[in-house]
Amino acid sequence: MPRFHCPLPLRTGDTLELPAGAARHVQVLRLQPGDSITLFEGQAGDGFTGGEFDATVLRMGRSDVEVQVGAHRALERETAREVHLLAGITANERMDWLVEKATELGATSITPLLAERSVLKLKGERGDKKRAHWQAVAVAASEQCGRNRVLVIHPATDLAGWLKDHPTVDGPDAQLPARLLLSLGEGTQPLRAAAEQHAPANKSVVFLSGPEGGLSPQEEALARANGFAPVTLGARVLRAETAPLAALATLTLD
Repeated sequence: MPRFHCPLPLRTGDTLELPAGAARHVQVLRLQPGDSITLFEGQAGDGFTGGEFDATVLRMGRSDVEVQVGAHRALERETAREVHLLAGITANERMDWLVEKATELGATSITPLLAERSVLKLKGERGDKKRAHWQAVAVAASEQCGRNRVLVIHPATDLAGWLKDHPTVDGPDAQLPARLLLSLGEGTQPLRAAAEQHAPANKSVVFLSGPEGGLSPQEEALARANGFAPVTLGARVLRAETAPLAALATLTLD
């Protein structure tokens, strides 16, 4: 059954017009009145039910689609551990691929990192457009893979800016995400061992990885000084878009 993201509070029995993106998708699929679809809100918070809803197409307009919301199914396909990627921006379509596959593997959010060695530099309106594009990629991936939560794309920032917005605190705090840093330097642990030490299965993780060429020595030193434990994914050097996905598979598919 086709699945569509409908970022509105849904209730069984409601009649509503689909948002523009979902309506266009229904039109492209040439669905007709009486056809069954699945809707999901894609987010949590006040007014949102979660899970997914059966729905029936009532009317197909030239640019609008009206549906009736049916039965609710309290299904969630999220992982036990939330993983937030702080990932160096990669070139061209590689970032699209990273967003798509990270959604499928269960990442909670991605913050595109404006690293010193990033090829793609995003600022102002261009950055806003890229963020909107990547968010649309995440929505499409959620529709395809069955997730009822949409991965969040945060505004791009440099490492110093992210650390300013996410300060560490003195003493152990179980509510703070564990911080792990992909590193080719000394003193690393295998990711699985580091996760067992710093992040039990139900504790969230921020995983930091660089762009093509990796983080600069200054960026890595800054990360380590702010609580990021250095980890390795093994003897092979993975591409910038592959490494976060390998980490995700280790952290979310156990």
